[in-house]
Amino acid sequence: MTADTAAPSKAETAFATAKTLAEALPFIQRYDRETVVIKYGGHAMGDEATAQRFAADVVLLKLVGIHPVVVHGGGPQISAMLNRAGVKSEFVDGLRVTDTATMEIAEMVLSGAVNKQLAHLITQAGREADVRGVGLSGKDARLFTVEKVVRTRKDPESRIEQVVDLGFVGDPKEVDAQLVMTLIKADQDYVPVVAPIGVDPAGATFNINADTAAGALAGSLHAKRFLLLTDIEGVKDGDGNLIPEMTIADARALMASGVANGGMIPKLETAITAIESGVEAVVILDGRTPHAILNELFTDSGSGTLIRS
Repeated sequence: MTADTAAPSKAETAFATAKTLAEALPFIQRYDRETVVIKYGGHAMGDEATAQRFAADVVLLKLVGIHPVVVHGGGPQISAMLNRAGVKSEFVDGLRVTDTATMEIAEMVLSGAVNKQLAHLITQAGREADVRGVGLSGKDARLFTVEKVVRTRKDPESRIEQVVDLGFVGDPKEVDAQLVMTLIKADQDYVPVVAPIGVDPAGATFNINADTAAGALAGSLHAKRFLLLTDIEGVKDGDGNLIPEMTIADARALMASGVANGGMIPKLETAITAIESGVEAVVILDGRTPHAILNELFTDSGSGTLIRS
């Protein structure tokens, strides 16, 4: 090995680490005691190493004075359990049609296995500093009161608009974030981990799209940032290039022109609603990228696409 290709010495590595920490100071001060809501989902959730790395990053946020709140999805895990149970899934506009049997399985997976495992990973990562993940459902303490989602679509033959019954799929109508606020403001270092399940005024249980649930909670908390972790790099322009920053007006123009389409449309709509509800800015970024949330919050380069008013 030549001198030009020699591995860095311990001293050089230590200096690089110290330099990185020093450069992060202005960003740490910017977010000190601010709330950051993170929607964690996509296929990255199914990879244990990625999930452990995410949990460690969330613990780091808490230890530098930020109040992270995690809202998670679990679509792939629900699909896997439905397949094992022999229950077929149908989707309309990206939303799972949810009958009684599907709702029971969705709640079992989201509020049970996925929620508790993610809360445990955060507790495990924060063991030395006593940072603890606390698993919650949107049913707890009236966190999410929902109204049934109604969708319409045109019959391919008659071209007449027809109402599609999605079953137990809801949108947050009211968000009561008192319990979440109590946890993030406690003397102990708690990190709320929320499953996207809610109830209607009559007490029926509903599945909520995780992006929508996270955006609604971020708005209620007036979060400094809402980080929407996905399986894509961010929002792209007509040439396929990443857009690093945009306004609400830019986002609406992209949707109107058709440049933003498919699954990106509900994400942009969620971002716009969150900002209009009190979130300072929303970032759509790739959750599969190692330390994506740290790169976004603590460096000049950032990650993904930042959307602001």
